[in-house]
Amino acid sequence: MTRLLIILEMIKFEHSVFALPFAFLGACLAAGGVPTARTILWIVIAMVSARSAAMGFNRLVDEKYDRQNPRTANRALPRGLLSRGFVGGFVGISALLFVFSAWMLNMLAFLLSPLALLIVLGYSYTKRFTSLSHVLLGLSLAIAPLGGWVAVRATLNVEPLYLAAAVLFWVAGFDIIYACQDVEFDRSAGLHSIPGRLGIQRSLQISAVFHVLMVAFLAWSFWLFRLSAFSWLGLALVVAALVYQHTLVKADDLSRVNAAFFTVNGIISVILFLFVGADLCLFV
Repeated sequence: MTRLLIILEMIKFEHSVFALPFAFLGACLAAGGVPTARTILWIVIAMVSARSAAMGFNRLVDEKYDRQNPRTANRALPRGLLSRGFVGGFVGISALLFVFSAWMLNMLAFLLSPLALLIVLGYSYTKRFTSLSHVLLGLSLAIAPLGGWVAVRATLNVEPLYLAAAVLFWVAGFDIIYACQDVEFDRSAGLHSIPGRLGIQRSLQISAVFHVLMVAFLAWSFWLFRLSAFSWLGLALVVAALVYQHTLVKADDLSRVNAAFFTVNGIISVILFLFVGADLCLFV
């Protein structure tokens, strides 16, 4: 039980709230309502296992940097609470479970599962060579609504791509905010990030632009699927939450980054799921 709790903390299991609602949104939009219980079950297993593999893999490949960074030195691997072999086994089992759950959904999901793993695992190396690592993290989570769509329809259409784009810019925007904490460390360690390259002030401006793009893609998606005023009300609440998020963080005051990153973004994903999900169930 102690080891299980350490694993859950290592992979930040509670942060599944960021991506899982968007997988459900993709599935609900594909189904025009609520998918079958079987589909929902395997979507949950696929999402949790893929995210677990990605987070565990990230902890493995970043262990050297986590040891050096005061903000992350307390993580499980640097402290020796878990061995690299154990975490590697956890990553392998999680990846296999993801592929199996994709197979249980449909053949297209199964065929696309290696590509999805390549994206979510490959992200961990991107800070070593590009400042666009935030965008690639966004791409990793943008897979969620696409996966939900494929899980239901067994096809990949144009329609969910706009929702995926919204997720991409949303995640890239808030990851830039989070990365502002590590500007000095990233520069000293030779890691790449937008804050490390452009400074905090300009990075916060870029983050705001990304979130404007998120709202634009969400609005286009809502119009494309002919969603009702209920979904648009949810979008208005999301805009308010995004504005609030950007008031929490200033170039000379990063003390509330965690509130901006964890709390506000969790609220945003839940709002979208609840309002759009209710719209699809009640009004479509």
